Amino acid sequence: MVRIKSSQKVFTEEEVASLTGICPEHLRGLARNKHLGTLTGVAEAAAGAEKLLFSNSDLMIMTVLHPRCQH
Repeated sequence: MVRIKSSQKVFTEEEVASLTGICPEHLRGLARNKHLGTLTGVAEAAAGAEKLLFSNSDLMIMTVLHPRCQH
């Protein structure tokens, strides 16, 4: 179970990785495959600095779909 503040509506990749225990590589792969998260940094995307933001529901879906990484 993941505990979050009810006032927090958006989570960064780093926050989701620490809350769920899913490594950043698997997190990005899962987000792409299941169409979760919102891509930000359009101007920075050309430079490869794109970031994903996740909602509460995205966070809960990831928790159910992917186990904690053991590596």
